[in-house]
Amino acid sequence: MAMDTVNDEGDEQKQSHEEPGVHHTVILGWSRKLASLLRQLAVANQSLGGGEITVVAAVDVERMEQEHKRENIDMLGTSVRFICGSRHDTEILRKASIDTASAIIVLAESQDADESDQLSGIIVRKIMKVVDVATFKGHIVVEVIDFENEPWIKKTGGDLVETVVAKDVITRLMVQCARQPGLAQVWKDILGFDKAEFYLKRWPELDGMRFIDVLVSFPEAIPCGVKVASRNKIVLNPDDEYVLAEGDEVLVIADDDDSYAPSTSLPEVQVVKPQASKEVVEAKAVKKILLCGWQQDMEDLISVLEQTLGTGSEVWIFSEVPEEERERRLKGKGIVAEELENVKLIQITGKSTAIKDLEHLPLETFDSILLVADGDTAFNAEQGPLSTLIMIKSIQAKRLPYREARAVQIRPAGNSKSSWIDELQHGTAQSIIVSEILNAQTKEAIDKADDSHDIEISDEIVSMALAMVAEDKRISGVLDELFAEEGNEMILRPAEMYLDHDAEKLSFYDIMMRARLRKEIVIGYQCEDEEQPVVNPSNKAARQKWSLDDSFIVLVERH
Repeated sequence: MAMDTVNDEGDEQKQSHEEPGVHHTVILGWSRKLASLLRQLAVANQSLGGGEITVVAAVDVERMEQEHKRENIDMLGTSVRFICGSRHDTEILRKASIDTASAIIVLAESQDADESDQLSGIIVRKIMKVVDVATFKGHIVVEVIDFENEPWIKKTGGDLVETVVAKDVITRLMVQCARQPGLAQVWKDILGFDKAEFYLKRWPELDGMRFIDVLVSFPEAIPCGVKVASRNKIVLNPDDEYVLAEGDEVLVIADDDDSYAPSTSLPEVQVVKPQASKEVVEAKAVKKILLCGWQQDMEDLISVLEQTLGTGSEVWIFSEVPEEERERRLKGKGIVAEELENVKLIQITGKSTAIKDLEHLPLETFDSILLVADGDTAFNAEQGPLSTLIMIKSIQAKRLPYREARAVQIRPAGNSKSSWIDELQHGTAQSIIVSEILNAQTKEAIDKADDSHDIEISDEIVSMALAMVAEDKRISGVLDELFAEEGNEMILRPAEMYLDHDAEKLSFYDIMMRARLRKEIVIGYQCEDEEQPVVNPSNKAARQKWSLDDSFIVLVERH
C-alpha cells in the first residue's frame, strides 16, 4: 500500500491550512477513539464556524474514509482530511501541515504500554524537528498508557506537550462513579463540548475584586478557580478573600466561550447559615464492591479503592484468572492483600460470562459492581462486559425483594450521621453497575436497554479529555487535579446540608453562598424528580423551592 497518499480533496484542503485564523487539528494515529474524538472536535469547532482536521495513520485512505462515513458523524462544518503514512516520517508530518496546527493529538494505537508510549515519545521528537519551536503557536496532546511514562514524554516535548493518561482517567472515573453514581452524567456534561465546560479568560474589570464577589459576578457561568499570573498556576476553589490581580484569569464553567461575561452589579444573596444545616461527616464511606473480570492494571484500581474507601470495606474480585496468579501479579505491582488497611480483598474464581458461576455470588448485596474486560482477547474485551451485564441484571431481578428491603435500610431519613454517599443512592432497585465499555457498538447496545440505570465509562470519556486539552492546553492541569489523589474533587452533597427545611425557597446564588461557609463551590444540582443533572443553571438569581431529596454538585477540597 502507498504510504504517502491523501484523499481526492487533499491538495485543495492542504492549501487552506496556510490561511491565517483556520482552526486546524492534526490527529496522529488510528484507534477506536477516533470517531468520538472527531465528534468532540467538530462540536468544539462549531462556534468558530467549523475547522479542519487532518488524520495521519498507516491505514489505506479508502478504508479510513469508508469507516468515517460508516460512523455518520455530523461534522458541523469541520472538514476532515486523511493521509496514509507513518506518523514518525517527517515528510508525512510536513504534508499534514503540523507547523500550522492549533493542536497535534498523538493517539495510542497499541494497548502495550511500553510499546505505545515509546512510539509516542519518538513521534514527539519527530514533531519537534518539523516545527519551529520558537514560533509554533500550537501544542501537542499525547495519549499515554502508563502514567509512569508520562514524565519523560512531557520532558521530550517540553512546554509544548500535555498528556492524558487514558487508563488512569477511566480507572478513577470508574471508582468515583461507583461511589457516587450521579457523577457519571456530570462528567460527561463537563468534558463534552455540547453542554457546560471549562473556560479560562482574562477580565480586567474584575481586578481588585475578591473571589467571593467574583463567584456571583457571572449570570451565565460559574467561577471555580483563578489562574494566578504571579505563580502561572491555576488555583481551584481559592480562598474567599483572594483579590484578583493584574494578569489573573478566571476559570469558569460555561456553555460556550462567548456565552458569558461579568455583570456590572452583584446580585442580592442570603449569606446566613441555615439553622438546620447538617454537619458533613467527612469519614470515608464503607462499601462492598465487586470487581467482575480482570484487567492488566488491576493493581491501580485496587489502589484507588484503598485510598478512597473507609476501613472495613470489602472488594470482591471475581475472575477466571486463577487466584494464585492474581496474587502473584498483584504482589509484583506492590499490592499485598494482608497489608491493605481500608479494604479487605475477597477472591472468587469463576467465569464472568457463565450464569451458573454468577449465581453463586451475593449480587444483591453489593453497593457497586464494576465490570472490566476479563482476558486479553478482542472477543472478551468487547462482548464480555455486555453479556455479563445482562446476566447480572437477570439474577438481580429474581432477588429483587431482598434488594428493596436492603435499600430502605441504607437510607435512614434525617440521620445527619449517615454517610451522604449512601443518602444519594435513592434506594435503587439494583446495584449500580459501572462498566468499562471498550467498544462503541457495545455501548450503544447498553444505552438502548430498557429501564437501564447502568453507568458506562467508555473510551468516549478519554476522547472528551483529549479534545478538551487540545482546545486549551491549560485545562490539562485542572483535569489532573480533579482526577488526582489530592486537591479538589467533584462530589454530590444532599440538599439537607444547605436547607433549613423542605421546600425552602432560595436562589441558586443563595445556595452558592451557603456552600462557601464550607469553602465549597456549587456548580449544579440534581432534582429528585429529574433524570438529568443541571450544571451551570440559568436564572441563578431566581428563587425556587428546593426539596431535601435534591442534591447539589459541589467542588470541594479533599481531606
